[in-house]
Amino acid sequence: MKVSTKGRYALRILVDLAINSKDNFISIKEISERQKISIKYMETIVGMLNKGGFLQSLRGHSGGYKLSKPAENIVVGDVLRYIEGPLAPIPCLEGEVVTCDRASSCQTLPFWEGLYKVVTEYVDNFTIADLATMGNDSNGDFYCI
Repeated sequence: MKVSTKGRYALRILVDLAINSKDNFISIKEISERQKISIKYMETIVGMLNKGGFLQSLRGHSGGYKLSKPAENIVVGDVLRYIEGPLAPIPCLEGEVVTCDRASSCQTLPFWEGLYKVVTEYVDNFTIADLATMGNDSNGDFYCI
């Protein structure tokens, strides 16, 4: 599993809002400056997060974005699955049922199922609130290089 820039930036945007919004709407420009993400790219990601129900938006002079629910209720795994799609390490595990014709005789399937279980349990064990408390610098800015 490889998380794309879009997935990484989505988490950074949500964490930034968790740290900085204090229930106020924050402009894309403010988040962009803190996170060092271009406004144009952020618009795409924020649009996805808004459509996915992770953000609330407000138009106008005082407009911007804020989390649609408390950061403690936004699970990292849910965000990644929404932005990235299935987190399965191999295509035959992407659905609810194993779709491979060789599943009954596949020697490696248990390994892939175990890896998928570990990844899923890990990403589902963290919330945006958890991420907001780790890795922020002394200015409250949160970003990875």
